[in-house]
Amino acid sequence: MTRYRFVTPHRTGKWYNDLRTAQRHACEIGAGFLDEMTGRFVAYVETMLEVMHGDEEIAEPALA
Repeated sequence: MTRYRFVTPHRTGKWYNDLRTAQRHACEIGAGFLDEMTGRFVAYVETMLEVMHGDEEIAEPALA
């Protein structure tokens, strides 16, 4: 199962089962926001998206 979370230099978000849900909750940790008008996610500077496939965890820069 693939899981997603956003990480900032000071906070770490919860793991979510899908990317869209992780994006909706990113504002809770100051990682970015989901623009309701366009449906695009805007990540703040230094925000990382972590993706876990099974037990493997991969950190990637979060792209806006």
